[in-house]
Amino acid sequence: MAIRHARLADVEALGDLLDAYRVFYGQPSDPDAARRFVARRLGLGDSHLLVHENDRTLEGFVQLYPSFSTVRLARQWQLNDLFVAHQARGRGIGRALMQAAAELALAEGVHHLKLATGIDNRTAQSLYESEGWQRDRAFHHYALSLG
Repeated sequence: MAIRHARLADVEALGDLLDAYRVFYGQPSDPDAARRFVARRLGLGDSHLLVHENDRTLEGFVQLYPSFSTVRLARQWQLNDLFVAHQARGRGIGRALMQAAAELALAEGVHHLKLATGIDNRTAQSLYESEGWQRDRAFHHYALSLG
């Protein structure tokens, strides 16, 4: 398995994966918008995007957003997106991407990762827990939509 940092040359294929990821979460398909979003992230360098490539085909990605924890007085990263193309599932790609994300965080001096997933996404929850992630039992997380 080849996991590497995404690059601008990946925008087309990565945009298609991101579009499929969004559709999985109930959003309407919009491949052009997904490609623009990916291009912007790569152009600004405001996220860490790792991809899994097999025979020059992108099969999955993980995206992390840097942030800070005031309580910990330290940097932390939000593992915001993890997706493996349907035809590539069951081969350990998601696990490999999760492990690569943790290794990158440690290499960058980040010692805390956070993520959120759908309450009914049992497959993802099983993967996360098998990798040592623990469900937050200390805090309730809320969201406010402003638009």
